[in-house]
Amino acid sequence: MPRHPFQSLPVPAEQASTLAARGLRFGLVDLDDEAQCAAWLRADLRGFYADDPEDGELADRFTPFRDSRLAAVWDDSAADSATPVATVSSWPTRLTTPGERDVEAWAISSVTVAPTHRRRGIARALLESELTAAREHGAPLAVLTVSEATIYGRFGFSPAAFAASLSIEQRRATWSGSVPDGRVHLVERTVLREQAPEIERRARRAVPGEVDRWPRLWDRMFALTGDTKKDAGALRAVRYDDGTGEPQGFALYRVAEQGSDFTKHRVTVTELIAATPDAYAALWRYLLELDLVSEITVGLRSVDEPLRWQVADARAVRTTDVTDHLWVRILDVPAAFAARGYAAEGSLVLDVDDPDGIAGGRYLLTAHSDGSGECAPLDGEAPDGSAHLALDVRALGSLYLGGVSASTLAAAGRITEQTPRAAVAADALLRSPIAPRLSIWF
Repeated sequence: MPRHPFQSLPVPAEQASTLAARGLRFGLVDLDDEAQCAAWLRADLRGFYADDPEDGELADRFTPFRDSRLAAVWDDSAADSATPVATVSSWPTRLTTPGERDVEAWAISSVTVAPTHRRRGIARALLESELTAAREHGAPLAVLTVSEATIYGRFGFSPAAFAASLSIEQRRATWSGSVPDGRVHLVERTVLREQAPEIERRARRAVPGEVDRWPRLWDRMFALTGDTKKDAGALRAVRYDDGTGEPQGFALYRVAEQGSDFTKHRVTVTELIAATPDAYAALWRYLLELDLVSEITVGLRSVDEPLRWQVADARAVRTTDVTDHLWVRILDVPAAFAARGYAAEGSLVLDVDDPDGIAGGRYLLTAHSDGSGECAPLDGEAPDGSAHLALDVRALGSLYLGGVSASTLAAAGRITEQTPRAAVAADALLRSPIAPRLSIWF
């Protein structure tokens, strides 16, 4: 039985009928049917080339999905008709937005289609069904992280937050930043696991693009689940407490030898969360001053990481990869844009084209001096003095978190300025002083 009303939102009849005409059955997974849940999990893991779990692991591995809405496609004529040929999961989550605000978003994950069933319209049915469910739930936008970037633009999604991977040559990265008053402590993973969610809650408030983390994810981060305990011995944990003794940040990392030279270990940082600038500085200083280390690597960091400005040689901090990470699909323009903050006062008219007929229309966005704003449909002509842009729903999604420049999109031909310098005016309103970032996969 579903625990939450959203888990019962049905598969739309249109998509179910389309797949039925192709000999496929599209529906929700029965969360009380252990065999069906196990088959769904195996199909999901298979789709991402993960190892097939042992029978005894299935119930534990399925635990986080019990709070999601699960759908699947079955082929009753297949040799293994009980195992889905396609999967998808979804759930509502809080997404941080500029101005230390947040909005409810519909998170979509586990999108898989078996290689035996490509090009049958299954992925389209899955995504269209999810957008329908999101709208019925009342979410103003949908979000996902993607493994194949060419798929999701067809459904109105577009990159809105980017992620960087860093490689740090430790011996050149002499600390030159501030020296905080607090202390870094080596701590037990199980103790820090209980403290971490509250630290993360405070830390992510200022960072657009972050979403709620679920208990199972926290347990995996700390190597406390059955499938991660084998790595527990290598995982080290430190916590930063400020001058009053309040925990303000933590880091998790592993150390590995590189070849035969014991003085050249590699440190892999798996998590570094800081609720204050002092916590950020103290944790990075600690890592940069570890003995017998030559290289530090870390992924899913900001594209505008402060660290390179806190070391004597900025070239010691190399960006090894920058990629799109969080994709956004706007569903309700007024609700989405009322739920974020603004960097300046002004008004902006948006002519939005949405081929799917969901978010299209003309809207007037008004931002106030206190950082708040409202957005409403606009009938007729734009008010005098308003900047005016024409764009599609994908460009709108990229602009939403303030990490993509309207001027850049205009130069790329993705936005049309209906009034002179409208893109510059849009950037003044929509920019975020903190680069949007999502620090997890989902």
